Amino acid sequence: MKIGLVGYQGSGKSTLFEWLTGVAPDHSLAHSGQSAMATIPEPRIDALCEIYHPKKVTRASLEIVDTPGLSRAHEGNAARLALIREAGCLVLVVAAFDGSDPAAELVSFEEDLMLADMELVTRRIERVEDSLKKPVPRAEKEALTHEDETLRLVLQRMESGTPLREDEMSDEQRKVTRAFRLLSEKPRMVVVNTADDESHPERYAKCAPEEVPVFPVPVGLELELARMTPEERAEFEQEMGVGGTDKDHLVRTMLDASGQMVFFTAGEKEVRTWLLPKGGTAVEAAAGIHTDLARGFIRAEIMTCSDLVRLGSEREVKANHLVRQEPKDYVVQDDDILLIRFSV
Repeated sequence: MKIGLVGYQGSGKSTLFEWLTGVAPDHSLAHSGQSAMATIPEPRIDALCEIYHPKKVTRASLEIVDTPGLSRAHEGNAARLALIREAGCLVLVVAAFDGSDPAAELVSFEEDLMLADMELVTRRIERVEDSLKKPVPRAEKEALTHEDETLRLVLQRMESGTPLREDEMSDEQRKVTRAFRLLSEKPRMVVVNTADDESHPERYAKCAPEEVPVFPVPVGLELELARMTPEERAEFEQEMGVGGTDKDHLVRTMLDASGQMVFFTAGEKEVRTWLLPKGGTAVEAAAGIHTDLARGFIRAEIMTCSDLVRLGSEREVKANHLVRQEPKDYVVQDDDILLIRFSV
C-alpha cells in the first residue's frame, strides 16, 4: 500500500518522511520522488510471540512516497501529482507556523487535485473523440461512446467544483474512472505541521472536512527527538516541558484513512501481520499471502487474537470450540488469525 505525502514547498513534508521511515531525504530525488517503508505498529504481536516463541516475526509496512514540493502558484503541480496516482491514500502536510494558513492551503490543494484530474480527463476525451471519428467495429464504438459520456459527466462535475464520487456512479462508470486513478477520489488525511511551542494543537482539528482525519504534530521537533538517545530525549522533554507525539498512532491513522487493516498468521515458524482492504474476504487474504492459497482455497480456519491471548494456547482455543471454519466469502475482521486450508 502506497501512501503519498504531498504538500507545498516548505511545509515540512520531507521532514515528516524522515521521521516516519528513518530514511533521510535524498536531494537528488527531489524532482522524482522518494519512497521508503514505515512499519505498521501492532502491539498484539508481542502477546502472540509470548505464546508461539516464533523463529521469525514479520510486521506489515506502508510504502511512504515523498513527492516533489508543490508550487503555490499551481505551475507544474499536475506533473508533480502524477507521481502518486498509484497511491492508495494521500497525506497532505500543511504548515501552521510563521503566519501560514492551513485552511487556505487545504483549499488550494483541492484546487490542484481538481486541475490535475481535469487535465488528464480532458486529454482522454480528446483521444476518444478522435477514435470515434474513425471507422471502428460496433462493439468498440459502443465502448468508446460510453467512455466519452462518462468522462464528460466527470469533467462537468469537476468544473462545478463537486467531483463525482464512486458511490454516485454505476458499476460501468466506475470501470471507466478507476483506470485513471483520479486524485480527487482518493482517501486522504491531513498532517498539520505545528510550531514547536504550539500549546493548542486541537484548534486545527476543524481545518478540514469532517470525514478527513487531521493530525497536528510539530514535525521538526519530533525528528529532532527521534535522533536523541532515550536519556537525552527524557532530559530534553523535561527541560523544555514538551511531550513526544505518538508516531505509532499517526501510522495507524494513516492505515485507517487508506481503508486498510491488518490480519494475522501465527505459528512456531513465524508470527506475521498482513495488509488487507477493509471488507476484504478470506480468499482475498489468502491471495495476499500467496496466489496458490487463493487458487486452491478450501476453507479458512479462524480464531481471534483476543481469544488466543486470553486462553493462552491454540489447544485451549480449540477445546473451547472457538476455532471457526469459514468459506472464501467470509469478511475478515481486525482481530482474526487465519490458517488457510488449500489443495495443490
